[in-house]
Amino acid sequence: MLDRKFILENVDLVKQNCANRGVRVEIDRVLELENHRKSLQSELDQLNRQANEVSKSIGKAKDAAQREALKDEGRRLRESAASVQGELNRVAAELDPLLRSIPNLTHPAAPIGMEPVEVGRGKTPLPVFDFPPRDHVELGEKLDLMDFESAARVAGHGFYFLKNEAVLLELALQRYAVDVLMQEGFTLATTPDLARNEILEGIGYLPRGPETQIYSIEGTDLSLVATAEITLGGMLADQILDAEQLPIKICGISHCFRTEAGAHGRQTRGLFRVHQFTKVEMFAFTLPDQSDAMLEYFRGLECRIFDGLGIPYRVIDTPSGDLGGPAYRKYDLEAWMPGRGEFGEVTSTSNCTDYQARRLNIRYRVKGEKGTHLVHTLNGTAIAISRALIAILENYQQADGSVVIPEVLRPVVGKDKILARR
Repeated sequence: MLDRKFILENVDLVKQNCANRGVRVEIDRVLELENHRKSLQSELDQLNRQANEVSKSIGKAKDAAQREALKDEGRRLRESAASVQGELNRVAAELDPLLRSIPNLTHPAAPIGMEPVEVGRGKTPLPVFDFPPRDHVELGEKLDLMDFESAARVAGHGFYFLKNEAVLLELALQRYAVDVLMQEGFTLATTPDLARNEILEGIGYLPRGPETQIYSIEGTDLSLVATAEITLGGMLADQILDAEQLPIKICGISHCFRTEAGAHGRQTRGLFRVHQFTKVEMFAFTLPDQSDAMLEYFRGLECRIFDGLGIPYRVIDTPSGDLGGPAYRKYDLEAWMPGRGEFGEVTSTSNCTDYQARRLNIRYRVKGEKGTHLVHTLNGTAIAISRALIAILENYQQADGSVVIPEVLRPVVGKDKILARR
């Protein structure tokens, strides 16, 4: 979240930024509550000081009458302090969610509004077919690669079984992405599928409520993670790092769980919006002056991965109206999906500056300097398996219904083409 002092000193900027993002926050109410909170805190501090002074003076009282009078004064001060503390708690309970709902600032170069801006294309041109291209659902059925009906019986709509070469493709995609990131010095990790709700909130997800996309575990403070961004960001919660340790780059492999409420439809059928998938995620903790360059680096890695797969894509500079609350700037890679006849998002990368770090209390110290500072955090998709599978099946399909395997994946898959079984 944004710094309280910054909000108070930059009210117009914060209001305009909320408007640019299409977020409605009662900033004037925030200011009213924050000023009241500061006044109450000052009053509470003064009452506690007075109570301490009275307590110390009791032992120096000249007689019993003075001692009793001082005790009465001490009780009165403590009761007043308790009353002020109660009001302070009430104000904080109203103020905190309002502060957390204020989005991060927006990069000056990010598009304003709702229209995305294309800023680049991949090395692979759009495919030209001399036959009507099938979508991945039809290809998956003909090649016996996925089973949605059985998964619906087992877990409901939005789940799936991967079968045969699709399983090998998933493993190959994971290994391919991990190999790229290992060469770049990322620390490898597999992450828990669950996280405490305070970690989800720190990253910027809503674990509860009608608008949540999170599966929560009833009777616990745990939720299934929607992305390894949650668990990787939470790794260093409440830690103080040395500046020399930064940047820290981590590659996390995890399952991802999302309710995807209201996502049914032709354009979201099959693997495009599902309740569970596997993802290889990039995450970085950086010094403030490193984060802009790290975002461009993450974008470059995403491009390198999909260029290596031979998938056509475009790069989108995400407009302010589509930025999530924590993101200062965000790029999406959208792969060409012939079965849909349009581009579909396959990766995203975001610079969240100190927005998440302030919530999670992740700081660094500079040697020889007093105090600590907030780190910057960034995240980026290396491979989201389900959508990568769509792009591969639909772009590499052949007229006879077979699918060619991208060259970089063949060592793990063990063949260069998937042939029809029926």
